[in-house]
Amino acid sequence: MTPRRPFGSLVAAGALLLLGLAGAARAEPAQPSPLAVSGEALYVRHCAVCHGRSGTGNGPFRGVLTVAPSDLTRIAERRGGGSFPRDEIAAYVDGRFVPPAHGTREMPVWGRWLGQSLGPGVERDDAARGEILAILSYLETLQQPAEADGD
Repeated sequence: MTPRRPFGSLVAAGALLLLGLAGAARAEPAQPSPLAVSGEALYVRHCAVCHGRSGTGNGPFRGVLTVAPSDLTRIAERRGGGSFPRDEIAAYVDGRFVPPAHGTREMPVWGRWLGQSLGPGVERDDAARGEILAILSYLETLQQPAEADGD
């Protein structure tokens, strides 16, 4: 004969099971990639003074610039709400390859300034591209969803 379990222990076991399932269903925030983490440090060092720590364009230099810094949290939204245009933004951040027909740049040509020596066998240009890639990876984490039209 099988011993009967008290009803209370079944309820407790069921409650624990439900709590466990609820906890598993709750989405934990995605951890940024190591590339995005290093990109954040580069962003803070080189970009936040104009674009602000939050990326919304409210950096401490905003008031002294002739053109207000862009809100970097809405890049994907401004490009039609699709995915982050990594190649386009990489070319803009680098700045060395933007055609002169696009007018003057208010932003520094970071491709000339990034890319400190990483040691033998690593070209400065490769290091600069890697740092720009890291910054872009961080900027992707800042992207905000498109705002509702209010219909």
